[in-house]
Amino acid sequence: MNNFEEYCTKFVQSVGSKEGAVSPALVNSASFAYGTPETAEGIFDGSVKKPLYSRMGNPTTAKLENILAEMDGGIGAVATSSGMGATALATLSLLASGDEIISIGGLFGGTYSFFDETLTRFGIHTRFFDVDEFDAIKNAINKNTKIIFLESVGNPNMRLPDIKKISAIANEAGIALIVDNTITPLSISPLKLGADIVVYSTTKIISGNSSALGGCAVFRAINDGDDKFKTPRYDFLAKFIKGAGEMALIPNAKKRALRDFGMSANAHASYQTMLGLETLPLRLARVIQSVETVAKELSENGLNINHPCLKAHVHHERYLNEFKNGCGTLLTIDMGTKEKAFDFLNRTKLAIITANIGDSRTLALHMASTIYRDFDDETKKFLGITEGLIRVSVGLENPQDIINDFLQAAK
Repeated sequence: MNNFEEYCTKFVQSVGSKEGAVSPALVNSASFAYGTPETAEGIFDGSVKKPLYSRMGNPTTAKLENILAEMDGGIGAVATSSGMGATALATLSLLASGDEIISIGGLFGGTYSFFDETLTRFGIHTRFFDVDEFDAIKNAINKNTKIIFLESVGNPNMRLPDIKKISAIANEAGIALIVDNTITPLSISPLKLGADIVVYSTTKIISGNSSALGGCAVFRAINDGDDKFKTPRYDFLAKFIKGAGEMALIPNAKKRALRDFGMSANAHASYQTMLGLETLPLRLARVIQSVETVAKELSENGLNINHPCLKAHVHHERYLNEFKNGCGTLLTIDMGTKEKAFDFLNRTKLAIITANIGDSRTLALHMASTIYRDFDDETKKFLGITEGLIRVSVGLENPQDIINDFLQAAK
């Protein structure tokens, strides 16, 4: 838990100010006055570092972006209006019609639909693979492949990717690797494992209290020498590299996605997200311990629990070796049928039934009848969605209270 302890200091020191107002300034302005036409010209050509327009960035949001970039060891970040906004920004800034994505592992339903349905309408094709299909992943890479995308933990199938191995495949082929790290901030550092871009739904554990919708994409620096983003595969980046150097992925994301699609962060949400960040290390450390306690106790009492801390899980050894700081707030319970799952959810007195995860409170949802209700049987099987599957996001409650409540609900 040393990483969590380190950020207990970093976050509170970064969010608070030592002079004037301690709490971050909330700049609730959609537009900014330039003063002179010369200043306006400089702002638009990038030589003057002042706010342009809140669709392109806001001082409150900029503070959040700096903190999240430092958290992941990135050169910079772009905050967005939601987690899906962050995924859209990170991918669309690198894609054009005819390009392809390789998507690995279990996927949040919204991300799967974005890849499989929405991007298909614009001529972008996605190939889907399980986390351990390494040979198939290598063989699927072709001249049109622009992105390999994965979640740090499969939501909700709870499968764990070998991020280092997949990074090696991406880097050998010269393909951008994007990791959705929503479930495992601080626990996993994808950029250090070889990823190029990290995306978050900050709505979840980063904010932690259901009050602020938001997202963020964190980018690595462009290398001085050879770099995959300097190859013909990403020739559209050349002008950004020439103008911004190591920062090139930031203006590329803003001009090729944020400016025209408008998935801009709200300043008030950015402010609330920073307040959540102050306690993230404390909350995450507690929840990770609670998840293991709850998963093991419920499993020992006969419930069909899916979590990598359990010895029967296919990635238990990977969890012990590569996920030493846990894998987030989630576990799943398979009640066998929809009827039994509904009965469990109606009997629980503690869990809140909602589509969110990573809250201070314990949350639960039947997957097949909600987020994945429109998916065909083959897709649901690939994503690990069974008729009786309940996704649980463990909160800050006493873990024994959660266990007692779930056991009575399962009777």
